[in-house]
Amino acid sequence: MREHDALRRGVLPAVDRRVRDISVVVPVYRSEASLPALAAAVDKALNAAKLSYELILVSDGSPDRSWLVIKQLATRYPTVVGLCHRRNFGQDNAILTGLRRASGRAVVIMDDDLQHSPDDIPKLYEQMNRSGADVVYAHFVEKKQKAWKRFGSWINGKFAQWLIDKPPNIYMSPFKIARKEVADLIAAFDGPFPYVDSLLFQVTDRFSFIQTEHHPRLAGPSTYTFAKSLSVWSRLAFSFSVKPLRLVSWTGIAALVISFVAVLMIVIARVSYPDEFGNSAAGWASLMVLLLVIGGLQMLFLGILGEYAGRTHININRKPQSVVAETTDDQQNQVQQVTMGR
Repeated sequence: MREHDALRRGVLPAVDRRVRDISVVVPVYRSEASLPALAAAVDKALNAAKLSYELILVSDGSPDRSWLVIKQLATRYPTVVGLCHRRNFGQDNAILTGLRRASGRAVVIMDDDLQHSPDDIPKLYEQMNRSGADVVYAHFVEKKQKAWKRFGSWINGKFAQWLIDKPPNIYMSPFKIARKEVADLIAAFDGPFPYVDSLLFQVTDRFSFIQTEHHPRLAGPSTYTFAKSLSVWSRLAFSFSVKPLRLVSWTGIAALVISFVAVLMIVIARVSYPDEFGNSAAGWASLMVLLLVIGGLQMLFLGILGEYAGRTHININRKPQSVVAETTDDQQNQVQQVTMGR
């Protein structure tokens, strides 16, 4: 009743900016069936741990009824905040949108399918405070994923060790917690190709982890396709490191040295043993193989150079990282306006 009177007087702000212990940021895509259970599980786990929180659900252009469900949850739970992208921009883009809205002292990033248990959030928070780490990852004892996804994660981790100097004992889990100041630093990134884990490794080296269980999806098949996995890998490879360009340079130097040695050996052999060289087409097959290999390497390196050039072009043209079409704050504003007009 007092809140109703305050709304009529216009005392309460449209957006609740109270500082909470934890902000939980969840990118949402095709998850209308799991969102109610997710909101209930987060509420139960954090209330039991006596941690104040907000749950920020970012609908990344989801084609199902996810946004409608988010708006319904925002009316049921005062701790739920919803943001809706105008189109699908990608998981990491949606995460950064949520981080910019977060107000908690710590920020948890997790998936929307309940494969990450909200019961582990207090454990991540405790480990962050106990260890003094800026970021704490959830290491899964056993992943409930297809074999190709597990293999892809392993490959991605190995590339990350080379490209961004990731420590070998840290698994770049999608389930993690970060201090608010670290979250603010990476949220300031405005490029069109963000990769959250790469940004984290750029701003801090204070990491820790805990062992957690990876659960089966609550409903529906995974929306994370092989093409999306390649897109994520390309962000890691080409957006936050120049080491692939250096690899091209060193490979070119090595090829030049090998070519020079080969030419020198051929000239010496031709002068020393002229009778061994006839007029037939001997060596045609090996020559064609060599040409095809060199041509393939050239096309690969041109593709790498083109990827960097294309991303530079898109950055220069200021492609938007994300665009928010609607928020549940707008819904709260409408309620406030109607209430004050009575």
